[in-house]
Amino acid sequence: MKKYFVAGSLVLGASIVGASVAQAKSATCPDTTPAQIEALFTDFNNAWATKDPAKVTSLFTKEPVLLATVSNKPRTTPAEVNDYFVGFLKSSPVGKIDTSTIEIDCNTASRLGTWTVTLTDAKTGARTDVKARYSFLYRYEDGAWKIDHLHSSMMPEK
Repeated sequence: MKKYFVAGSLVLGASIVGASVAQAKSATCPDTTPAQIEALFTDFNNAWATKDPAKVTSLFTKEPVLLATVSNKPRTTPAEVNDYFVGFLKSSPVGKIDTSTIEIDCNTASRLGTWTVTLTDAKTGARTDVKARYSFLYRYEDGAWKIDHLHSSMMPEK
C-alpha cells in the first residue's frame, strides 16, 4: 500500500487529527498481496470456461468499463458487459498470462501486461491464438475485488 505524507509545520492538534484520519483510512484498506491479485485472473479464466456470461459479468464492478479486443464498442454497464460475453464466450476463450506487472493501492489494484487468448471456432474446432496487451484495473467493492476496467488490444506487430 502506498502512503503519502505532507511535509510542513503543523500545529500539534492538526497533527493528531491528521494522524487519526490516516489511521482510520488505512484501517479500511483490505490487506492484499500480489498473489491474491494474480488469483483474480484465475477466477476470470474459470468464469470464461463456464460459458455463462452472467458468471463473467459478476466479476465486474457496478460501473465497469470493458474495452474488449474484438469489439469497437466500449461497454460501460453490467448489461453491456454481459451482452459482449454472450457472443464472445461462444469461441471458448482460454487466457494465459505471458507477462505481468501488479500494483496495489488501498482500494484499487492493477495488473498489466501481455497475454495469449486461445479461441476455438465452434463450427470447425480450429484454434487461434490471439496475442494481446491487457490492463485489468480492480476496485475493492462490497467486500471483494472486482474488475473495474478491462482493456485488451491485439499486438500491433507479428
